[in-house]
Amino acid sequence: MCLGIPGKITKIYDADGITMGIVEYDGALREACLSTVSDVAIGDYVMVHAGFALCKMDEEEAIETLRAFDEINEIPL
Repeated sequence: MCLGIPGKITKIYDADGITMGIVEYDGALREACLSTVSDVAIGDYVMVHAGFALCKMDEEEAIETLRAFDEINEIPL
């Protein structure tokens, strides 16, 4: 099973012909490959797994997914 995490693109740049970006996850900034998703821009939300953007998301969908993760984290083990 894999888990993708929604994040907001804060920077886009080229690294040796590969479109890369900095993605923010609840205040944490991480690098991700954006070449796997077309038509992304700064401010867009993407679902990222293992450092690769899987798909572009609208803001409402991203926030709802993050809210669901927060609810899961509150479940006692």
